[in-house]
Amino acid sequence: MTGRKTAMVRVEDKGRDYNKAFLITEMPCAQAESWAMRVLLALMANNVELPDNFAELGMAGLAELGLRAVSGLKWETAEPLLAEMFTCVQIIPDPARPQVARDLLETDIEEVLTRFKLRAEVFKLHTDFLEAVAPSIFPAGARAAATPRRATRTSRR
Repeated sequence: MTGRKTAMVRVEDKGRDYNKAFLITEMPCAQAESWAMRVLLALMANNVELPDNFAELGMAGLAELGLRAVSGLKWETAEPLLAEMFTCVQIIPDPARPQVARDLLETDIEEVLTRFKLRAEVFKLHTDFLEAVAPSIFPAGARAAATPRRATRTSRR
């Protein structure tokens, strides 16, 4: 049996959250599937269009696209989906001891930018399987015709 995926994220942006560390843990499979289906159904119900080359965007691009798409939803639909993302995030109070993490308190994150970046990291952690299945889902011709992806630097460690 293997454990759920995790990622440690350290805030590198100047501000009140500078150098804070967070642990992101993958949702259990059933929860992740339910969350993804609710997102997809909400996007389809709101006629949100995906670009033709979305399979070629890479994980950072998919995370950005996913968060942008969710931002097109009504708040009543998006808010519980966005809130559920933070059930995956814990703070590491002392970055020198990364094995010690605890659930977030409302005051642990002080910058809106930090929340956005953590959401992007949660999304990336949960969608990395798309890289493996994309060749079987999207025909080679569609991938070849897509815009080449840019190299993207991430803050995941």
